[in-house]
Amino acid sequence: MPVSSRPDVAAPARPAATHAAAPTPVREGLPPRREDLRGVDPYGAPQIDVPHLLNVNENPVGPSAALAEDLGRAVREAAGGLNRYPDREFTALREDLADYLAAESGIPAPPVASVWAANGSNEIMHQLLLAYGGPGRTALGFTPHYSMYPEYARDTYTDWVVADRGPAPEFALTAEDVTAAIAAHRPDIVVLTSPNNPTGTALAPDVVSAAAQALLPTAGMLVVDEAYGEFRRDGVPSALELLPQFPNLVVTRTMSKAFALAGGRLGYLVADPAIVDSVRVVRLPYHLSAVTQAVARTALAHREELLGKVDQLRTARDALFEHLRERGHLTAPSDANFIYFVPLLHRAADRHQVWQALLERGVLIREVGPEPWMRVSVGTDEDNAAFRTALEEADPR
Repeated sequence: MPVSSRPDVAAPARPAATHAAAPTPVREGLPPRREDLRGVDPYGAPQIDVPHLLNVNENPVGPSAALAEDLGRAVREAAGGLNRYPDREFTALREDLADYLAAESGIPAPPVASVWAANGSNEIMHQLLLAYGGPGRTALGFTPHYSMYPEYARDTYTDWVVADRGPAPEFALTAEDVTAAIAAHRPDIVVLTSPNNPTGTALAPDVVSAAAQALLPTAGMLVVDEAYGEFRRDGVPSALELLPQFPNLVVTRTMSKAFALAGGRLGYLVADPAIVDSVRVVRLPYHLSAVTQAVARTALAHREELLGKVDQLRTARDALFEHLRERGHLTAPSDANFIYFVPLLHRAADRHQVWQALLERGVLIREVGPEPWMRVSVGTDEDNAAFRTALEEADPR
């Protein structure tokens, strides 16, 4: 069944175009910002009101009418108790997440004590660095990587160091690459991403195993970010399978992508219960609202419907990949819901000119990572067709 641009229920209108805000005039006598934050702009991809939004890897398919009705019912029920604080341990949600992971990845259901959730995987990563990073500690990543990783480190006074991924277009990592970087930097935390953002590259199990093993002698932690894990191709395993072997392994996931819940803000991790206990120490009180818990549990109850849409998006991704490759654009293999590519026309224009040409045709994609690479999210059939047409029209050949 094709991915349609007409979700079963109307999505709320996106806010008006928001670009980088004009600098706020600084009044005399205001306290100075923290030294390392001076001159730093807040994170944020452009939010521009155009017909085809393909820049932040959202799931383009909204909830069905039945799911929307159930979500509304769950929120109404939660609203009746909003005068009380939410369940700060959200045990029922953690049980549901454990059951889901068992079904999705074929692992035994993790114990509730091994599962933790927060407001998006961003907060999960922030909590991990609060608990295990800090002054005098180092976190290691591999470029190109998700642009928020250095900011988590900065916010927690953790040193951030990087090593390079393999050459384009695969951007692969080998066990030798990872263990050599660990030996060189002796990090306290290593962040691997599978599939990787922005490249879409998935990791082989031996890479994860080698990294976790290399960190054991120094009691280092390995975090595998699987925000796009549900989009991986058949036969590509999850790092969840390795959790019984490595007490220093943490696997993070999100409901923003596969569950089309970017507006609901729910991310989670699976790890040894001692790691979860450490994260519980640094979490803010009652950090997960009753409404968020209700919405997430309802979405999990509809997982067959939602993961069916994931299958459609995987098919659309593979078709778009083949189209780009056949047209001569350089493309990175993708196990995610986006494609990393170099437009053929970059020879006649820099990537920002390409980005602008697409935007003028109503298509918003992302300039991210090293020049001249760009990233396009997989959208509806209509979105993907509009992107293909816009790219053809922008091509000066």
